[in-house]
Amino acid sequence: METKILIPVNDSPTTQRTIEDIVIYKDRFPQQLVLLHVINDQLAYRMIPDFQIEMVRENAEKAALQRLELLAQKLREAGFTIELRLEFGAPRRVIPQIANEEGFQLLVIGRKTGSGEIRDVLFGSVANFILHHVKCPVLLF
Repeated sequence: METKILIPVNDSPTTQRTIEDIVIYKDRFPQQLVLLHVINDQLAYRMIPDFQIEMVRENAEKAALQRLELLAQKLREAGFTIELRLEFGAPRRVIPQIANEEGFQLLVIGRKTGSGEIRDVLFGSVANFILHHVKCPVLLF
């Protein structure tokens, strides 16, 4: 049975570095990877009139799928087989839920550098939150 690896991604430089590191260390990963992008719809729609919310969601979904495809292409060129996942919700809630309920054996996530330990203690980061709320091991890049 192949190891199930979940890689949450977004449009940040941290994600780009994480994908580049996975390619560098490709011999240490199984061929099959799952890229997950969670569109945070918890805050973004508060100031948008109700009649425009569906259009905004569709545009966000289209942009997210394009980003996922670009990241997947880099990994495919390195020899990986990629499954793409797109979800809506709060990333802090959705990522651990998927990792835990779907039996992933490893979660690979990039950690934003330069934000400072005090900031992480006071406000937390998504990576830090996920680290403490998933059942499987987490590889931080």
